[in-house]
Parts: sequence; structure tokens; C-alpha cells
Amino acid sequence: MTSKSLGNPYDGDVDLTHGAGCGCSTCSSKKDISVDTKEVSDIKHEETLLSSEEMLERAVESAVVRSVFGHNELSRRSFAKMMGTGTLAAAIASVFPMEQAKAAILDKLGKPEKAKLKVGFVPITCATPIIMAKPLGFYEKYGLDVDVIKTAGWAVARDKSLNKEYDAAHMLTPMPLAITMGAGSTEVPFLMPAVENINGQAIVLHVDHKKKNDPKLWKGFKFGVPFEYSMHNFLLRYYVAEAGLDPDKDIQIRVVPPPEMVANLRAGNLDGYLSPDPFNQRAVWEKVGFIHKLTKDIWDGHPCCAFACSKEFSEKLPNTYGNLLKALVDATQFAHKSENRKDISKAIAPKNYLNQPVPVIEQVLTGTYADGLGNIHKVPDRIDFDPFPWHSMGIWILTQMKRWGYVKGEVDYKGVAEKVYLAGDCAKIMKDLGLTPPTETYKSYTIMGKTFDPAKPEEYVNSFAIKR
Repeated sequence: MTSKSLGNPYDGDVDLTHGAGCGCSTCSSKKDISVDTKEVSDIKHEETLLSSEEMLERAVESAVVRSVFGHNELSRRSFAKMMGTGTLAAAIASVFPMEQAKAAILDKLGKPEKAKLKVGFVPITCATPIIMAKPLGFYEKYGLDVDVIKTAGWAVARDKSLNKEYDAAHMLTPMPLAITMGAGSTEVPFLMPAVENINGQAIVLHVDHKKKNDPKLWKGFKFGVPFEYSMHNFLLRYYVAEAGLDPDKDIQIRVVPPPEMVANLRAGNLDGYLSPDPFNQRAVWEKVGFIHKLTKDIWDGHPCCAFACSKEFSEKLPNTYGNLLKALVDATQFAHKSENRKDISKAIAPKNYLNQPVPVIEQVLTGTYADGLGNIHKVPDRIDFDPFPWHSMGIWILTQMKRWGYVKGEVDYKGVAEKVYLAGDCAKIMKDLGLTPPTETYKSYTIMGKTFDPAKPEEYVNSFAIKR
């Protein structure tokens, strides 16, 4: 199918049958033997610009418009010339739900090429959409039979994804960027079409350090983070550096899988950690730690975890990829609504998922929680769920990778962020689900009083006194 057979049905100069009287550019170019060679090349190039989905939408429009005129091409063209292209389109749209018809047709297509999938997750509340989509039926809703597999840590999740043992995975937002750049792993193009959660982390200290509840007093402390390429690592580094400590010299930062955080805190192997929940709240529950600070108080709205897959997966199984993304964006929107949080807590608590007491998970998801210092807080957005992968978030992460020496040399901040964070795919799915995605993909952030401008990443990196 080419765009030549799908001419603009509102244009009176176009013969949709491409007969002798057709005035479209392609047919005209064939009649005019004096036409410039470059012009013909440009016309052919224009014909290839329509995506398969756009072609399908054009086919729907063409069928509807031709039906309005009883498939009489002469009548359609005469009326179109008299009314004008835009006026005719508006007139038909006023009596026929064209956009809804196109959406309905597109929705009925795209059966997953592969329905049985393996998706890895690390058992933390950040993975809520990926986990709850199984017991609450979101995968099934989109024709998928997904085996969600509990994974010990991020290195395992990364390696199983690279080895194709997992079709897709719950990853930390810096991971697809790092994998794509070959930072810390084999260089493989990875995609992140959706964020899972924003906020949702905290800095926890051992109960013995209640009198050192000030980062300036942490020199010599041993901290845990779940992975090097994580928001946890970058936010902890940012936070202590703002307090005047060099994270590579004044404290120790160790990689500890989230499920092992509390045990290491209890054993004295760690003085604290910046970890995903529920392990911050679990430390309070077990009376071995207290919450020093929520990460939303460092950067309100920061991304944390995401849905990620290889570029190969998206290209070889486009319908499967699209339906999986749709299931997860749908689940993420469901998790965003506060009235659903208690039901979700029960759904993700069992042993095969988080294996945590329901009250611990509820304290995280509802935001009403004990801090371990005798206080009860009500912070409804302690964790939230928003799927849109802002390109500016990707650029901020890349600046921190550059700042701390995880990547060296020139960094194509904008190019890498836009290649990996597929804001366009997420926006389309959001629209399909009746949601309103942002109209832009870049915005500035204020982090601990300092403004980040995504248009000036290198200037931002160089503005810090403590860096590598």
C-alpha cells in the first residue's frame, strides 16, 4: 500500500481512483515528461512519509468521504472544489465522529505477535504498575499472558534483559540510558517508553544515629544504594555534596539489593541507605531505622523506576510492544488515583510479589506513615505514578552520570535522551486511553534550590564545586 492509492479525500483536485483526470502530484508528474528529476524524487519521498498507522487513518477517511458521496467520484470532487478542503473536512466531521472511527479501527488491530511474555521486576513499591497489572487483569485486558518474575536486584534484571531471558523489565530510569551508551554493560540500544513512579524513596538512618540527623555529621558513614545507575545513587550523591561532603571520599556508598537493606542496617553493615520502599518503611516497622528525609523533599516529582525493553523487542514485535505499553500506562494511571491505593496494597503484598505486610505497603502508597522518630506524617504524594518520560529528566540523569565520572568525554545529552526516552510513544498511548499528555517534553527543575535548565547541561555539570 502506498500513499498514492490513499489521496486526500477532501481535495477536489485529487481523483481517488487515479484515473485520467487525476490532478495529484504523482499522476501529474507521470504526464509531464518535462518535470524536473529532483521534483519527481521529492514526490516519491513524500509518498513514503506516511506511517502504516497514518495510511490506515487515511484509508478510513477515504472510505467515509466516498460513502457520503455514494462513491460518485465526480460529485465528491465537484463539491470539494466548491467548498474547499478545510470546509469539507469540518462539515463531515460535524456530522460523523471521524476521529473516534479512526481510533476504533486502529484499536481493533494490532493483535500481539507474542502473547506469552516474561517481565522481570525487583520487589519494591516502585514496580507497582508492573506487578499489579497481573492480579488486577491489565495484561489480560490487552491480550497478554505475562509472567511477572521476581528478581533479586538490578544487575540480574539488566543481565537477564540483555540475555533475552526477559522480554521486558522494570528498570531504574538511568539504566536504559547507561545500557544504550555501554556504561557498565554491553552497549545495546534500549528504550524507556514509560516511567512507572515518581518520588517514592527515602533516606533511612540506623536508630543509633538519631543525634546525627544532619548530613554534615555523616563523614565516615556507610550508605547503601540499590544500583550504581540509579536515581538513589545520584540523589544521595547530590544531597551529601550539597551538605559539603564528597560522596567518594567522605562517605562510603555500597550497592545492596533492596530486599537486603534492612538486614544490613540491623547488622551494622550500613549506617543508612537511600532505598526504594517498602524497605524504608520496613526499617521503621522493625524499629531498626528512622526516615531522615523523603526524596520528594530533595526533588519533588523526580523519576525513579520505569518500563524498559530492547529496541529489538519493539521492532520485531511491534504489536506486542504496543499492547504491553498500553497495559502498563493504563495500570500506572489506575495507581495514580489515591482511592485505589489500599486495594493495590493488598494485591501486591503476597509472597510472589512484595512479600510484605499490607500495613507497611499502605503507609507507603497512602502517604500516612510513621517516621521512626515518634511522628506520624500525611504526605499523599510520598509516591505517585506518572508514565510520561520527560526528555529533560533523561538529560538531568546524564548530567549526573557525567558529573560523577560514569561517562566521560562529550555527551550528546539531547540525542541520547530522545533516543531512549520515547515520549512520543507514551503520549500516543495516553491519548488512546483518553488521557492528556504534556504538549512539551522538556522543562526546568528546581532541586534543593538550584535550577536545572535542560538546554544547558554542560553548564550545569560545571556549576558544581564537588564533582569528578
